[in-house]
Amino acid sequence: MSDIDYKRRQILIAGGITLGASLFPQLAIASPFRSTNPRQMSMCNIHTGEDLDTQYFDGEDYLPEELQRIYQICRDFRQNEVAKMDKKLFDGIAKIQANLGHKGQVRIISGYRSPKTNQLLQKNGGVAKKSYHMKGQAIDFNLEGVPLSKVHKAAKELRLGGVGYYPKSDFVHIDTGPVRSWRG
Repeated sequence: MSDIDYKRRQILIAGGITLGASLFPQLAIASPFRSTNPRQMSMCNIHTGEDLDTQYFDGEDYLPEELQRIYQICRDFRQNEVAKMDKKLFDGIAKIQANLGHKGQVRIISGYRSPKTNQLLQKNGGVAKKSYHMKGQAIDFNLEGVPLSKVHKAAKELRLGGVGYYPKSDFVHIDTGPVRSWRG
C-alpha cells in the first residue's frame, strides 16, 4: 500500500467514525469521560459499613487491583458474592460527582446482586426479574450531603443508561442498559 493510499484510507476511516458518531451519538459514548484525568472515589457500603478510598483510573488505564476493591465493596453482601461490574458505572458516578462539585462519599445501597438475592428481593416486592444488578451493570447509590433530586437530575443528564429515582428509599439507580428513566 502506498503512502497516499494509506493516508486516504485513514481519512476515510476517520470520516466514517465521525459520521457514525453524528448519526448514532449514543453508540459513540463509550464512557461519560473523555479526559485522561485520574479518577478517584470515596465509597461506603451502607449495609456492611465498609469504606474505600481509591484511584481506579490513573489517567491512562484502569487499575485492576483497585477495580477488584470496588467490586468487593459493591458485592452481594447477602450471599457474599463478588462479581465484575461495568466500569462505566463508576465513571458515571465520578462524572456525576464532578458535575455537582461533590468530594464526599458515594454511599452504595446495592451493587452486584446474585440471582438468589434478586429472587428473594423479588418475593418481598419491587425488584426487576431480569435486573441489571445481576449482570454487574447497575448500582443504587446516593451522595453524602447532596439532595437526592440533584443526584437524580445529574444522572439523567449523563444519559449513560437507565436512571431510577427512589426518594422514599433515598437512592438513585443507574445502569448501563438502554437510556430510560422511572420513579420508584
